[in-house]
This record gives sequence, structure tokens and C-alpha cells, in this order.
Amino acid sequence: MNWGKWIIISFVLFAAFIATLVTVCVRQDVSLVSKDYYKDELAYQDQIIRMQNTHALVEKPLISVEHDHLQIQFAQLSKIEKGNLVLFCPADPKHDRIITIEASESGNKSISINDLQRGMYHAKFSWTMDGKEFYIDKTIKL
Repeated sequence: MNWGKWIIISFVLFAAFIATLVTVCVRQDVSLVSKDYYKDELAYQDQIIRMQNTHALVEKPLISVEHDHLQIQFAQLSKIEKGNLVLFCPADPKHDRIITIEASESGNKSISINDLQRGMYHAKFSWTMDGKEFYIDKTIKL
């Protein structure tokens, strides 16, 4: 056998492997969690203050999934001035939902989730109450 022929074949196979690897890497989606990642990072101190305000509450909101509904149970739901619930899907941003939460005397809020794709979501609940901002995040599975 001729050693030169095998050396050439090994270089060609190595080059084909590298070309395949580069092609696969270029086609890979490398999107960030947020489109405005840097702006969100700069505003994170405000988020820390919201979480500290929530931590100081005696009763915190409970977010749970029951059948095809997302339940928010919060004794002070009647005091909410404005609220937002973001259902963030880390796997696919097309499945994210933003839901406005309004004050409710009953202390319970039920949201239908029939139209959402099954999987893991982060339920990010932020609200304003008594002039303060609050935030709680919970991972849920549908």
C-alpha cells in the first residue's frame, strides 16, 4: 500500500468533517432569551426591588394549573391597581402570552389556557399595589 494515498484520504475526510460541522453550526438558531437583552439587564435593579417588595408580603400570590385553567390566588387581588401576567415559553417565543390582570374581589383569577401549546412556561406576574411594584416568577408545566 501507498502511505501517501491514505494521508490524502484522511485529509479529505477531515476537511469533509469540518465542512459538515461548520454547516450544522451556521444553521443553528442562537436567539437570546429576550430581543432587548442589554436594556433588560440594565433595568434589572428595578426587578430586584420588585422581588424584595414581594418577599416582604405576608401573603404571596399562588399560581397553579388546574385542568385547562391557570389559577391565581391572592388575598389582596382586590387592591391591585394594574397587573400583567407573562407566560414565557423558553422553547419557542411564538408561544409567549401577555395577559392583563385586573382587580378581583374574590381573590381568585382563572385564565383559560386551552390555546397554549403544552410544555414548560415561566409565569411572570408583575403588579402595582399601594403605589409599589411587585413581581413573582413561577415555573409551570402545561
